[in-house]
Amino acid sequence: MNTSLILALIPKRPAGPLPFSLGYAAALLVVLLLGVVALFYVMRKMLHDDSRLPGGDWASPNPDTDNASAFMAASMQGVIEKLRAQEKELARLHLLAQERAQESERLTEEVTRNMPTGLLLVNATGAISSTNPAAEEALGIRTLRYRSYQEILGGDSDLSKMLTACLRDAKTFQRGEVEHMTTDGEVRRLGVTISPIYRTVRNATRANADSSVPPAPDMKVSGALCLMSDLTELNELQKQMRWKENLAALGEMSAGIAHEFKNSLATISGYAQMIRSEAKPGETRESAERILDQTRALTHVVTEFLRFAKPLEICYETVPMQMLVQKVAEELHETIPECALQFEGTFQDLPGDEALLRQALLNLARNGAQAAKDSTNSPRVTILGTIEDLGGRKWQRICVADNGPGIPPNDLPKIFLPFYTTKSEGTGLGLAVVQKVALQHAGSIEARNRPDGGAEFLLWLPLRQEPTPSPIASRAARI
Repeated sequence: MNTSLILALIPKRPAGPLPFSLGYAAALLVVLLLGVVALFYVMRKMLHDDSRLPGGDWASPNPDTDNASAFMAASMQGVIEKLRAQEKELARLHLLAQERAQESERLTEEVTRNMPTGLLLVNATGAISSTNPAAEEALGIRTLRYRSYQEILGGDSDLSKMLTACLRDAKTFQRGEVEHMTTDGEVRRLGVTISPIYRTVRNATRANADSSVPPAPDMKVSGALCLMSDLTELNELQKQMRWKENLAALGEMSAGIAHEFKNSLATISGYAQMIRSEAKPGETRESAERILDQTRALTHVVTEFLRFAKPLEICYETVPMQMLVQKVAEELHETIPECALQFEGTFQDLPGDEALLRQALLNLARNGAQAAKDSTNSPRVTILGTIEDLGGRKWQRICVADNGPGIPPNDLPKIFLPFYTTKSEGTGLGLAVVQKVALQHAGSIEARNRPDGGAEFLLWLPLRQEPTPSPIASRAARI
């Protein structure tokens, strides 16, 4: 309230003579009192503001009531300090969580890298985002990450078709088996388990009528996980076990029949010899000669069959393989002198039956010489010996190669079957006997065609016998 306001409250004096009355005096007194009160309030306010200035003589005000800005500044400073402390704690927790995540990631990488099962992680676009050394070893490819699986495996391969069905249709394949051909032309049998990887997405089309209810989550395939194992050696071991079981069953069933055949052939041969000795030169004597020729051929077949069917009794001894190969070369030169045979490489002594191993090597060399003789003018057979370290064991590898026409692809899977032969005079038991001898010595035999022509047989024999021999690593189409 200022002076103008006080003057405005004083009633205007009317023109003319001023009538003096008691009521008018009372009103004037009230107005004067209100003006004094207003003036006192203004002066007190001005003096209160001057006391806050530096050097004022008035007493300092109470900070809890009058110094509100200082109180608020102190409170804000306390809040800031608390926020800084919380920020430091959050930074510490974040660093700790980051270290834990890195440690978990390192542990996952170590487990993935050292696990014996191959792992392929394929994203939704078909690119391989993660892999491990076992998968690279099984597929025979060293660089798999960030490449398309169809580019690596081929669009028409069984494994590519399974991965495509998993990514497109969310199909799961458990304990499947596929064949995979490496870049070296080796066919491997792989056991695979493929499952889709899902991620949760929000589907707006499935929202309810009430907008307050969030849409239901939807599962979308974001990749495929493929676990694989190389079953090539396991299949080979199973084949060898089935082969041994079949040989045992065949031997038990046919041993008696073969003996009866042999006795009957001996009787027929005896009568034919009597007829030939008593008959005069002519048609009867020639017929007896034919009967004798046929009985000799049948006797040879029965003898070979008995040798194949009966269980082999191996007398283990130290076999000098160098001398054994020399004997085989000399014997082959006597029977087929027109075939040149040479042997080279490393041959070490090993445990086995010398007679059975000599028979197996002689069968392989004779087959190669006959195949080369029938197709070329200068037949040649080469026996090459090397020492291989596979599966933690050392093996004697003997390669018997010829320069013949090779083995027809259709005959390659059947050449070790009993009585299967492509020769007009063969019995089909020579290679079957070699297979049996190799299995009895805890080894194996494989056949393949050479790139430059001809065929070769690879005989694997362990340099040390073990109670439970493990199969050797196959590097060709082992039968």
